[in-house]
Parts: sequence; C-alpha cells; structure tokens
Amino acid sequence: MYLTHRHTHRHGTTPPGARTLIVGAGDAGRTLAHDLQQTPSYGLLPIGFLDDDGRKRHAGRLPVLGPLSELTNLVRTEAADVVIVAIPSLPPLELATLVRQAATSGARVRYLPSFHAAVQRGSRADDLYVVSPAALLGREEINVVRAVTPTLIQGRRVLVTGAGGSIGSELCRQIRAYRPEALFMLDHDESNLHRLQLEISGEALLDTDELIVADIRDRSRVEQIFATFRPEIVFHAAAHKHLPLLERHPCEGVKSNVLGTQHLVDAATAHGTRRFVLISTDKAATPTSVLGATKRLAELIVRSHAAKGTVGGSVRFGNVLGSRGSFLEALAHQIAAHEPVTITDPGADRFFMTVEEAVGLVLEAAAMAESGETFVLDMGAPVQIVSLVEAYAAQIGAEDVAIRFTGLRPGEKLSETLVGETEQSIPTGHPRITAIRGGSVSPDLEAGLLDLYEVAERNDADAVRQLLSTLVPGYQPATRSAPTARELFDTLYTDDF
Repeated sequence: MYLTHRHTHRHGTTPPGARTLIVGAGDAGRTLAHDLQQTPSYGLLPIGFLDDDGRKRHAGRLPVLGPLSELTNLVRTEAADVVIVAIPSLPPLELATLVRQAATSGARVRYLPSFHAAVQRGSRADDLYVVSPAALLGREEINVVRAVTPTLIQGRRVLVTGAGGSIGSELCRQIRAYRPEALFMLDHDESNLHRLQLEISGEALLDTDELIVADIRDRSRVEQIFATFRPEIVFHAAAHKHLPLLERHPCEGVKSNVLGTQHLVDAATAHGTRRFVLISTDKAATPTSVLGATKRLAELIVRSHAAKGTVGGSVRFGNVLGSRGSFLEALAHQIAAHEPVTITDPGADRFFMTVEEAVGLVLEAAAMAESGETFVLDMGAPVQIVSLVEAYAAQIGAEDVAIRFTGLRPGEKLSETLVGETEQSIPTGHPRITAIRGGSVSPDLEAGLLDLYEVAERNDADAVRQLLSTLVPGYQPATRSAPTARELFDTLYTDDF
C-alpha cells in the first residue's frame, strides 16, 4: 500500500532546489537520494520515490508515493520539476516509455547510466543524463493561456470523441482541469476507455455515464448520444490516421474521417451544440494522400455548417511527440529490439510538438472559432527525421543505432506544410495560432459527399479515389502501386513520416 502525499507550496524553512521524483527505490535510488540531500549545490530536492513494490512505504527518509504507472499523475500532484530514472537495469523500451511520459508531463528528465557503469562505482548524482523535449523539437515548449479559455469549458457539458487516443485522452485531462459540468468520453474501443478512466480518476469501474462506447460511423447511435447527453461543446478527435493503410483502404478512411464527421456535425447542429472543434492534420494542406484528402473534407464539412447555429472550427497541426503510434514509440520499439530504425528518406522532415502543448493550443483555438475557420498551430521549424533519431538515441544512451531508408510511399511528402498552396494564413489574437483564408466550400459539396458515401459503402476503392480527386481541389490519387504487405510490415510504425 502506497503512502498518500500531497504537495504544499514551499515556505521559508523548506530546503531549496528543484522538486525531484526518483523512479526506483532500490539501492541506486536510495544512494542517489542521499547524495542529492548531502549536496545542495546540485540544485535537486528529492521529494519521494516511485516503485512497483507495493510493500515499500519509505526508502530512507523519503516516502514511496506510488507505482511507475502513476508517474504522469504524480508529476502534477507533487508539482515535480525533475524526474530521475534510477533503475540502471531497466530495459530500453521501458526506459523510453518513462522518459516520454515524464517529459510530456512538463518535467525535466534525467536518468542514470547503464547497469555495468553503475556497478563499477555506484550511482552518483553526477551520473545523471538530461532528456529534454526541447532538444528533440529544436525549440522550447511554449504555452500561452488566455483568460477566456477556462471560461469556455467551465460549467459546460463537453463531449470528446476518440477519447481513448493520445490527443483525445490529453484533451480529457486538460478539459477536466477546467471544471466542466460533465465530461463525456466517447470511443469505440472499451479498453481505451478503461485505461483513460483509470488514468484520470484513479479508478476504472466503467459504470458511469461519462464513458460512451460508440462508433461515429453509426448515425442513429450518434443521434441517440446527442439527444441523451446534449453536449454543449464537442472536440472531435476520432479518426483513422495511418497514411499507408488508408492508401490501401480508402473506403474506410471515408467512412470514419468524412462520414463520421458528417454524423457528428449534423447531430450537433440538430441538438443545439454551441461549439464543435475538429482535430485536423497538416496532411490536409494541399493533400497528396487519402488521409489528407479525407481530413480536408472533414474541415469543409465543419465550415459548411457554420451558418446553421453551431460555432465550428478545425485545428490543423503536425506530428505529436509521445502519441500512440507516433515515431518516438516506433523508435523505442526498434531500438529496444536492436533493429534498424526505418525512415522513408534522408531528407524527410516533419513538424513536431508535445501532446500537452498541442492540446493546450487546441483549447485556445476552440475559444477563437466563429464561423468554421481552420486554425493552424505554430509548430516552429520542421525537424529532420534523421536528426530527431540521432538526438533521441543520444539522450537515452543508445549506441550504434542503424538507420534503414525505405523510400517514400504512395501519398507521402518529403516535407509537410501547414498552409495549402491556395490558402493564406492570417494572424489571430493568439501569438501561436493563425487562421486560414481561402479554399471556399463548393456549392456542389453536399451532393458530391452523398455520392462519396455511396461508393464507400459499396467498398469501391477506385471510385472513392476518383471522387476524392473531384471533391478536394488539387488532390490526385497516388499513381504508384499500393505498398506490399512486406513494405507495410517494415514501415508500420513510421506511418506518419
């Protein structure tokens, strides 16, 4: 049983230093804590341990606050500035997971060297290595919160679709902090909902109205949900997002990304939803893939309903560090398995930001929506994938990481853009968010969408590709043959790049 401990603000008699959680209450962790306590010049103040041995309640004079799975929550509740991973023998994959969780929670991360180095001379404070999201992003993480944003959520009934995914679950965490009247979390995967409720509530009984199991492709079910729960604000994060799979299965992309969005927007309009926010992607800017084309159509659907009572908006951004299925997750798997890291092209680059940073800006953009605008988040300069691999490997102490280049796949770009060729970005009242002007909605959109839904229902992939090229200006289906099963296997985890 773990001790319950809550952070209180520091006052005059509290020792100075960055509040530090130590992962691992074994010999290495205890030695390290003692060293830090005896050497204030390091600037690190140990406040407690995380350890999966529930029998441990103290290690030295410090409490064991919880298991490793509680890292994200404890960083917040204990107001930790630094997390130190002090389990020298931890497998690389588990180490990478902990590093990612701590970093995306806003803490600086440090870790001890390999097991062999620790055995040779013990674990000392000067053995610590720093893991910094800023080093991977090429910039510091920036959060600008305006006073109006919390008032958008407070006291409202909020629905999040795709709530069990990386973006959806972070939306739920940040929205919950703004004290909504109710937060409804919708996902078609009950396991995702179980994990999410456990993360944000500390228990997962699955017996409350806040969890909704549903498929947004089921129109009558969507209508039932809106009629029952009457959400005032909707954040729509549910989508198919894996580019090469949608190239092979475009009908599924249409059913989820386009028709599913249509169902939600129609229900929101019919049942008096105040605000509807679509989570989009940079691949919707001058799209070259089925993924990009379907998300661009989703943006147009949101815009086409702007005059029907519900305030709509879309938020477009690039890749998110730490999201499920993201490049860092793939990288951790490949490095842990001592396999070559697969990258499409030596010159490939992408926009990156942390999941917390992205979601914070989504909430800011939601408050600015007025008439179906598409907003673009400032993600800084694009990062070369090769450089990101090298920086990440260096930070987790991986040596001799091999890279294998697989070649660009159908629909992929060497470099992404956030603003399309026919679009123009204009400033907003937020320093990190711009709006897009251009790309008007065709009067034939509604009729064209009905045709698209019909051929998608028939699972006619060629007809779907052709209609997408008609409905989305500038989009042309990829001319190369679809990837083979082996190519999909080789590059499954790098699908966003």
